[in-house]
Formats: sequence, C-alpha cells, structure tokens
Amino acid sequence: MLLLYVGLPSLPEQTSWRWGDPNVTVLAGLTPGNSPIFYREVLPLRQPHRVEVVLLHGKAFNSHTWEQLGTLQLLSQRGYRAVALDLPGFGNSAPSKEASTEAGRAGLLEQVLRDLEVRNAVLVSPSLSGHYALPFLMGGHHQLHGFVPIAPTSTRNYTQEQFWAVKTPTLILYGELDHILAQESLQQLRHLPNHSVVKLRNAGHACYLHKPQDFHLVLLAFLDHLS
Repeated sequence: MLLLYVGLPSLPEQTSWRWGDPNVTVLAGLTPGNSPIFYREVLPLRQPHRVEVVLLHGKAFNSHTWEQLGTLQLLSQRGYRAVALDLPGFGNSAPSKEASTEAGRAGLLEQVLRDLEVRNAVLVSPSLSGHYALPFLMGGHHQLHGFVPIAPTSTRNYTQEQFWAVKTPTLILYGELDHILAQESLQQLRHLPNHSVVKLRNAGHACYLHKPQDFHLVLLAFLDHLS
C-alpha cells in the first residue's frame, strides 16, 4: 500500500486548467428503459484517452456537483470523456425499484454503462454511491479499468476474500478530517490487491469539495497512469 499525504499550498498547473472553459459543452440526457437515469456528459476537447470516467455522487449531491466543481470541464480539457450520473431518487432521476436490492443496483449501473456505450470505465464513487459501486465492482470488476472510492458506504458488506479477488487498479481517496466513514472503508478497501491510498490534508468527508485542486491533481495523475 502506498500512502500519499497531499496538502499543497498552491498548484502552478491550476492556471492552465482554465476552469469553466466556455469551449466545454456539458450535454445532458436520460438513459432509455423503465428506469431512466439522468446524466451529464462531456466529450474530450483533444485527442481522447482510452479510459472514460463515470462519476457518481454522495447523499447530499447529484451530477450537477461535478459540473459546479469543474471536474467535468477539466476532464474534457484533458482529453477524457466523462459522464456524471444522478442516482435513482436524486437530482433528475426518479426512484427505481431496482435500487432496493444489491443485485438490482449493480445491474442498474451495468445497464447505464451499456446504454451510454461506456467502455474502459474508471468509476469514481463517493460516500452513498458505494451502495451501487461496490456490488458492481464485486460482480463486474472485469468491466472496470479503474476504481476511485472516496470513503464509500457498504464496504462492510464484503469479506476480505471478496476484496482480494478484485484486480482493478484502485485509488483510495479520503479526507484527513473524516474520522468515521473514511477509516471504516479504508479497513476494508486496503484488501484490494492493486491499490494506492491518498489522504487529502485538512479535508473532511467530501474531500473533493474541500480541496478541489488537490483532488483534481491526484485524479488526473491516476487517470493519466491508466491511459
């Protein structure tokens, strides 16, 4: 396990990231079927990378969070296709019967990726979205090119052996000030055999909101390594 402790006072690269670049168009739509999922999408502004980024969200947020934070725009500028989802019952997605079971949530996420023709997905999963990401990871990790859990829920639902069987490259991210869910999830996620850990200094549970520059820097480094 590699533990990186990130808390940079300034990032020179920030000036070249061009937050809110007007050249980036954020598309929006609904997936087909009986349980349509609302999504926001950006396409790469330059030569595309092989991996595509799928962004989930926590309980108090939705897909718009990633647009407000500039994550979608930044990924587009750096050559990534990125899709942010509204999970069932959040944002512009209606509640779904499938969301009531673990198998249903995994199947729903798999169907969304199929509908949107996402290949070589890197799944970013903060907090509540672990209810969807972890069952999908356990059952369909061969479909994922990378996994970025950010203090996700549901890690206790799986055994050490189940985590050990997942070979997906994983970046475990959490905030230094998140003393509950981050530590609980880290105890389980550390059993993933192909992982690194990054702790963001002076950041809480939603560390990507508290330290967006550091979060983006670490995420891009991970994605560039996968590409």
